[in-house]
Amino acid sequence: MEMDKKLVDAINEQIKNEIYSAYLYLSMSAYFESIKLKGFSNWMKSQAKEEINHAMKMFNHLADRGARVILKEFPAPPSEFASPLDIFEKTLAHEKKVTGLIKNLYALADELGDSDATAMLQWFVTEQIEEEESPGKILEKLKAIGDKYQELLPLDKELAQRE
Repeated sequence: MEMDKKLVDAINEQIKNEIYSAYLYLSMSAYFESIKLKGFSNWMKSQAKEEINHAMKMFNHLADRGARVILKEFPAPPSEFASPLDIFEKTLAHEKKVTGLIKNLYALADELGDSDATAMLQWFVTEQIEEEESPGKILEKLKAIGDKYQELLPLDKELAQRE
């Protein structure tokens, strides 16, 4: 089944959003490196890799169906952040935004009757639950820590374990 142009354009837009997410998380990783929180940096690098995988899943879906992938420009991410708490508040807000974009994309595919696209996008709908839950848990820990920098170190060690 040939893909509707509106859906192809929307998936291309989401590929851009997923790659921007990776770029954003790499910027956050670089910030964590600069303040010597290598575990936090590792967590963000892992998150960036996930976002690239998400973009490639959509890229491959379009390519496999004979649709044209058009990569789009995106703005530079912020590079300065107030604190680890600030970063994880921004991360959770960003993931909630992405969840809305994915649900809108799914609704469009469903409205157009593209069952192949809805099947692919269902994976993303489910994935976004974890994408919000994971930074949400870290955010709760950071709120409990407050401004006690020494208490960040065990969390930094924990986040270094993410692969």
